[in-house]
Amino acid sequence: MAFRFHIASAILALVFTIVHASDPSPLQDFCVAVPDANAGVFVNGKICKDPKLVKPEDFFFPGLNEPGSTSNPLGSNVTAVNVNQIPGLNTLGVSLARIDFAPYGLNPPHTHPRATEILVVLEGTLLVGFVTSNPGMNMKNKLFTKVLNPGDVFVFPEGLIHFQFNKGHSNAVAFAGLSSQNPGVITIANAVFGSKPPISRDVLTKAFQVDKNVVKYLQSQFWWDNHYYP
Repeated sequence: MAFRFHIASAILALVFTIVHASDPSPLQDFCVAVPDANAGVFVNGKICKDPKLVKPEDFFFPGLNEPGSTSNPLGSNVTAVNVNQIPGLNTLGVSLARIDFAPYGLNPPHTHPRATEILVVLEGTLLVGFVTSNPGMNMKNKLFTKVLNPGDVFVFPEGLIHFQFNKGHSNAVAFAGLSSQNPGVITIANAVFGSKPPISRDVLTKAFQVDKNVVKYLQSQFWWDNHYYP
């Protein structure tokens, strides 16, 4: 496992050295104007520490060799390492995640509104894919999907809905690099059926063309968040 971990680290390091990543757009969902500059936050990144006070620990995060707990209904765990875990990532436009899968575990359909994702499989067999944005009238969104084995790499373009599913009888592990210090994540089912306050059932009934009782049932479920932020 240690050898595979080093392979993944080397691949992701190579990607980060040959691809220039940055965050020219906002790093949060919205930015409301305030008249008092002292009451606000920076739009693109966090406040910078005085360089004289910077320590090696500001660029360090331990323990990503340890698997995350997959004891949840999805059978997966995403351990995110972004600017909130490594302050030195501020303004650098990159972050990382380890994804653990139990047998038949799923990282459900989701999107990163601020990042492209590149994923490498270390262990197991994953069915992955993403769906294109709306192509035009009377045209279908296209699914790009692939079965990945150890050593395989797949890219999920920024903002597009994507997923990863463990097809095997054993655990699976993957690492993902993301082109933002704070890529964000929107899990589709959680956002649509688990928002607070809930989206109107009339809206969802018409949008999904199902009976209102189906929407009521889905909104009554507990929508699990498989993301862990150390």
